[in-house]
This record gives sequence, C-alpha cells and structure tokens, in this order.
Amino acid sequence: MLNIGRRAQILDLINNTTGNQRARLSRKFAIAMLSVFWLAIAVVPLHGREHKKEQYGLSFSTEIEAPESEVLQAVQVVADDGIIKGSFEYNKDKYIEKANSLSSSSLFPEWKDPGTVFYKVRTKVLAPANFKETGDEGTLAVRYVVQGRDANRTTLRIDAVFAEDFRRIVHESNGSVESAEYKDIQDQVDALELQKSQAKQGEKQRQEELARQALQHKNEEDEALALATAQTSEQDLEKHVQELRRQAERVIKAPGAQLKSAPFHTASNLKSLDTGTEVVIVVATPYWFGVETEDGQHGWVRHDQLEPLP
Repeated sequence: MLNIGRRAQILDLINNTTGNQRARLSRKFAIAMLSVFWLAIAVVPLHGREHKKEQYGLSFSTEIEAPESEVLQAVQVVADDGIIKGSFEYNKDKYIEKANSLSSSSLFPEWKDPGTVFYKVRTKVLAPANFKETGDEGTLAVRYVVQGRDANRTTLRIDAVFAEDFRRIVHESNGSVESAEYKDIQDQVDALELQKSQAKQGEKQRQEELARQALQHKNEEDEALALATAQTSEQDLEKHVQELRRQAERVIKAPGAQLKSAPFHTASNLKSLDTGTEVVIVVATPYWFGVETEDGQHGWVRHDQLEPLP
C-alpha cells in the first residue's frame, strides 16, 4: 500500500502534466494496443493453416453396399482399364496412362490378411502429382483389397505409392489417387446394380409374358375343346338320329306290297308299294306297321312285307 505522502506526490505529478504530454501518452498506449491486436490476428491464420496442411500416407478404406462378387468384378474392370486417375505427369494431362494390371507389386508388403488383392502399376512415370516431394522418374503402383463382410456388404481398401528409380525413395499419396480410383469402382458397382435391376425387371416381364401366353394358350385349348365337344355332341346326335331313323325306317321287300287303309287283310288298298320303297314306321302293332310313305301318305303294311334298311 502506498502511504499518504507518496499518493499525494503522484496526484501532483498527474495534475502538473500538460495536455500535450497527455496526448503523447495516449498515442503511445494506442500504438501498443494496436500492435498486440495485429499480433493476435497474425497468429490465427498460421494456426488455421496447420489444420489445412496436406496429409500423406493415409490409407483409403470404405464399405460398399454390394455383394463381394460385384465389387470384385468392378475392381477387376478398373484394374484392367490402363489408367491411374487422381494424378498426372504434366499439367495438360488428365490422368496417367499405360498402366498394367498385375498380380503383385514389390512396392507393397505381402498381404496376409483375408481378402482378394489387385494391383495396377505404371513404370517410367515422371514426378507424378499428388505424391509427397516427387522430383524424379519412377514407378507408380495402386493396390486394391476386397474383403466380403456379409451377403450385401463389402470392404474396399485402396493404397497408392510412387517409388523413384534412382534414389529408391517411396513417396506417399495425399489420397487423390485413392479417391479417384474408388469413384471409378463405385461407378462400376452402380452400373452392375443397374444391370441387375434391369435384368430382374426383364425377367419379371418375361415371366408375365409367358404367363399371358400360357393363359391365352389355355383359353385357346379350352375353346378348341369346347368346339370339339360340341362337334362330338352334334355328331353323336346325328348318329343317334340316324340310328333312330334306321330303327324307324323300313324297305318294302319283293315282290311289293299294298298300302292298306287299316290293319286288316280286308281293308281297302290305298296304293301299291314297289320293291325297295322306303317308308317310316309311325305306329307298331303285333302284326302291322302304320307307315308314312315318301310322298306323305299314311297307311298300314304287314310286318313280313318290310325289312330294315341296308
């Protein structure tokens, strides 16, 4: 604590300070505060840039919603396409061409975990982009690892490295190659899923068409059967009519007969019937038939003077 005398001296000093002196003191204080402010602002961007710094050597891994067989097929297509995306040798290039699909690469350690491994390799690449501190010619290699999880889920891992031919230094990727190659693989998987969906829809339509044709064929068979049944019934009816007619019709035997007006020998004769004349039996008695001739005349003829139609 300041004693009373010292406090009084300070108050006197302040009171004796001129206006100009006070202004100079205020300016110095403002400059000091502004310096602190700009220092604080300068620190923030530096700190932010540390977060945005490129990261190399991070392996790419993702889970694809598709069966392992489809992902294997998609990776095989991409591994065989001859190009490595996500990098280039010259600014005018879109990607690196003339890559080869291989079964192994010495740039990666042997894969001993479960899964199927593919490699795509391009030699004599000049300082490819998106690899850390490249400045020489060398080999660029991409490795794909496919691991099935269940019936509809598959894990895909992609790694890319560049090895200089002269210094044998292996440079790590910043992830651009892995991301670009994954996009191609996912596009292939989507295309396979679309094909599968179209094939399923096509099969459904084919089954519906087969069912429609089967129904139409059945209807045609039913109609044919109904027609055949009707024809058979008509034939049977005709046959039955013919049988009844055969039973009802008779022929006059030789040497002819007299058509009587009544079933008696003494009845008057209506007309003479020649041999072979056909008559229809209308009434039957034990000895006589009441008949109708072809010209519509009715009369009676004895049983023994008639015979069945030939």
